Amino acid sequence: QVQLVESGGGLVQAGGSLRLSCAASGLTFSTYAMGWFRQAPGKEREFVAAISWSGRSTYYADSVKGRFTISRDNAKNTVYLQMNVLKPEDTAVYYCAAARGVNRADIYSTERLYDYWGQGTQVTVSS
Repeated sequence: QVQLVESGGGLVQAGGSLRLSCAASGLTFSTYAMGWFRQAPGKEREFVAAISWSGRSTYYADSVKGRFTISRDNAKNTVYLQMNVLKPEDTAVYYCAAARGVNRADIYSTERLYDYWGQGTQVTVSS
């Protein structure tokens, strides 16, 4: 049974930082591209960042480019999202997801390409 468990969310002031983690189990982690998505209240879920199997390739939404960094540790079956210079508009539930496919990141901005999803972790940025 595949499980993706996010952690690291919380309340932070604007300009602050948080690091999200997503621990995966029940799958061969090193053969899955991983992604982070988020959903703000009243809005559709949107793509944030993706990383290839090897971790050499990453891809970001324009809204987070330069502030967020996605990384992975295949030995620990974990993907991370380092979020810096947080803004109130970053407030959302953040989800990690796993995609069985090619060793790239740029194509994985689409939800339908993902096979497994976590339950999400809340990030709240106060102004």
